[in-house]
Amino acid sequence: MMFQTNARADLCDKARVLSMRYGNQGGAEALCGAIREDFPGRIGLVSSFGSDSAVLLHMVAQIDPRVPVIFLQTQKHFPETIAYRDTLVRHLGLRNIQNITPRPAHLKADDPRGELHKSDPDLCCHVRKTLPLLVALRSLSCWITGRKRYQTPTRGKMALFEAEDRWIKMNPLAAWNAADIADYMRDHCLPEHPLKPMGYMSIGCAPCTRAVKYGEDVRAGRWAESDKTECGIHFVNGRMVRGAPG
Repeated sequence: MMFQTNARADLCDKARVLSMRYGNQGGAEALCGAIREDFPGRIGLVSSFGSDSAVLLHMVAQIDPRVPVIFLQTQKHFPETIAYRDTLVRHLGLRNIQNITPRPAHLKADDPRGELHKSDPDLCCHVRKTLPLLVALRSLSCWITGRKRYQTPTRGKMALFEAEDRWIKMNPLAAWNAADIADYMRDHCLPEHPLKPMGYMSIGCAPCTRAVKYGEDVRAGRWAESDKTECGIHFVNGRMVRGAPG
């Protein structure tokens, strides 16, 4: 249960005001305002370095390459994703990459054999993503995501700015579609994730991601054959959240 405290009500009001202020502007313009005016020094981008990540990373780099870029190094990524991260960091001149790993004590307690994803994928995401992210966000007031409304029904009514826990969460690409992403990638000559031509349209950890088949939804390759749709770092849209960071 989420109690509506005065502090949370104020945060929700702030998110609504920001969404109205920037609602008629493009993603890059809203992002510039958030980074330079609304949350200077207190905003960061959480990036998976997945199939669409270059767009938002490029936008941020053009505004301020020193903005923190948080990469959740779950230790379960495809080697191609790690290589792509390094390629984009060099290509875009990003200067503040934070590779966040799960705590060894948490892995020892909950996933000592590295196979938790097979029996409890929610808990695996919680240990390898959610808990490390909560720690990484402590110094920030706002975090930026690359989520888009067209991706899943749970994201269909996503606002430009949201209140989540004690943070404002910004979704600059909320109104973008696949064609918008492709156009931006082409116009700015951005390198493509090496797995995308193989059918990987949404890329997460290797054990829980497969290529998308013809006619399938773009996120059909994530946690295929299950009803899981979110990893849990998006605490409102995720299926569950367990505990708090230790």
